Amino acid sequence: MKCKITGKLIQPFMSFGKMPIANGFIEKKNFPDEFFFEMEVGFNEDLSLFQLNDHPKPEKMFNENYPFFTGSSEYMKDHFKKYADFVKKYIKTNSKIIEIGSNDGTFLKNFDNQSSQIIGFEPSKNVADVSKKNGIPTLNCFFNKENVKNLKDYLGKTDLVCASNVICHIPDLNNLIESVDLLLSSNGTFIFEEPYLGSMFKKVSYDQIYDEHIYMFSVSSISKIFQKFNFKLVEAIPQNTHGGSMRYIIKRNNNETIQNIQKLLTIENNERINSLESCIKFKKNCEISKKKIINKIKSLKESGKNICGYAATSKSTTVLNYCNINTNHIDYICDTTKEKVGKFSPGMHIPITDMEHFQNNATDCVYLFAWNHKDEILNKEKKFKGEWFSHVEL
Repeated sequence: MKCKITGKLIQPFMSFGKMPIANGFIEKKNFPDEFFFEMEVGFNEDLSLFQLNDHPKPEKMFNENYPFFTGSSEYMKDHFKKYADFVKKYIKTNSKIIEIGSNDGTFLKNFDNQSSQIIGFEPSKNVADVSKKNGIPTLNCFFNKENVKNLKDYLGKTDLVCASNVICHIPDLNNLIESVDLLLSSNGTFIFEEPYLGSMFKKVSYDQIYDEHIYMFSVSSISKIFQKFNFKLVEAIPQNTHGGSMRYIIKRNNNETIQNIQKLLTIENNERINSLESCIKFKKNCEISKKKIINKIKSLKESGKNICGYAATSKSTTVLNYCNINTNHIDYICDTTKEKVGKFSPGMHIPITDMEHFQNNATDCVYLFAWNHKDEILNKEKKFKGEWFSHVEL
């Protein structure tokens, strides 16, 4: 695959094999027509950028039946309230604010419509409809130059563009940054959060890699990418969300003070995060992790234990398909999202049940796929006395 920014061909260093759409929870009648793609990853050394070498078209992933709602997690609702409080220092009364990938409006509902002009971009119709019902002005379309140009009152006048776990979903970073450039005022700010490459390497959380996560960013990659468009990374703040994320604050390339960037760049250089060498080490660690989880499940089954999964996450699709974990290993996966319940997991076709099924049917061991929400889930499921486990250390 060619990098859209440098135009150079990126060679893959690893393949996770054939992968379905991560959020493509499927009905039995549709098994024969299920979509798969070869999930290879490569590393752009010019930009220090970890990326998928191929991916499905965005329209295949974000559609009228997208089964993820930010507001389903109390932890994330609290996080987005704090995130909104943080960004408010970058706006003033009557500021224009845009969120890219606004989902069900969980973040934007923290702003007063009377004192700020807010708009969300959300390409998945079912999720955008929920946002509109929540009173959030929402455009049901992708964030790109064509759609941005229709917001004539916002061009060059937007004080704040925000995003969370969305920028890594957008294949064409050129178009994205040019779109932000069209919107932002001379002193406007672009703030976004993304899963952090360093955390993924450290935790060997390879399930962060799936069709929607086209890129895994670092401070180095974000700094290099935005420099090419006359923007500057002025601050980066580590976050606990999604097993380790980074919040990036971007300004136009003026005299803005850079607060902690050099320190973080030095750390990344010392830890060799931004090198193909680290990618090869990560590949070996993924192979070790795969063997360990397969042996763990095999041992549990041989000792007569039954196993279910907890939380039918998009990340679970990578684990299940990469490790070939199916109904011979896991009986079912319970979840709270009604759009998933009654369907089957992508690729491995493990049945998805509601939480009542988990609470009413005794099981010995639970594979926690939403390991990044461990504290919230274990607190919620105190009555369960069996064993929790995951491919990432709990």
